[in-house]
Amino acid sequence: MKRLFLAVLASCMAICSYAQNMEWSVIPMDGSRTGVTAPTADNVKEALGTVKGCRYVAPNGKVFRRGSTRKVAKLMIDAQDEMAFVKEVVGYAPKAMIKRKPECELSNWSADILKAAVEKEFGRPVDIALTNFGGIRVDMPQGDVLLDDILSMFPFNNYLTYVAIHGRDVRRLFEIIAGKGMEAVSGVEVTIQGRKLVDLKVGGQPVDDDKIYGLATIDYLLNGGDDIFARNNAEEVLISDKIVYDGIIEHVREIKAQGKYIEAKVDGRVKVLPQ
Repeated sequence: MKRLFLAVLASCMAICSYAQNMEWSVIPMDGSRTGVTAPTADNVKEALGTVKGCRYVAPNGKVFRRGSTRKVAKLMIDAQDEMAFVKEVVGYAPKAMIKRKPECELSNWSADILKAAVEKEFGRPVDIALTNFGGIRVDMPQGDVLLDDILSMFPFNNYLTYVAIHGRDVRRLFEIIAGKGMEAVSGVEVTIQGRKLVDLKVGGQPVDDDKIYGLATIDYLLNGGDDIFARNNAEEVLISDKIVYDGIIEHVREIKAQGKYIEAKVDGRVKVLPQ
């Protein structure tokens, strides 16, 4: 038994020693091997290439007769007919919007739309909007924006929600949010230092602890999603049968019809003081 233990120990030490000497490299999935690009509904052949029998001809002219490349290409090409609807160009973004805390163009854009969508859905005045960064799954690309991009950004069935909440509970809610490094917000000016809330204004005014504010959010954040309990001590909670994606895509289609672009800015609604 002792010899067996020593043998296993020696093997583990050898494996650990080997692992420490391993080197990893990152290879971008940029289509450099095949010339493949993201297809729209009208350019499948140009973007993905063609498969005939055992031959896959990639967009850059390379031919693959066997192996996983041809198999994956066939799966992707065969799926395009059913995926065509998500390739609709629904808008145009002059620049990419990258998701990052504590505040970014994409989080402001998302929260501002949520605020307007909830106000429209319930016909109630909304003072504040709050959604989680985790609910925004991918960045906004530069250039043509596909329906697929919006679906990928907001893939969850998170329902539009209205909460009537006292100012003192708004303050407690934002103390929790500050401790998390912030979430996507609208209608507020938040000042944090480290992970602590220093100052909070709603509509440019200090929070009134006894006033009832209208909060636009998602049902996921009502009862502990991402450790946020927006329902706590609420005077009223209304949950729509519309999900966040519904409100976002409705806005995107409206501004496209108006000839406007998908864009936003960082406006300083979240201020971070040096420690």
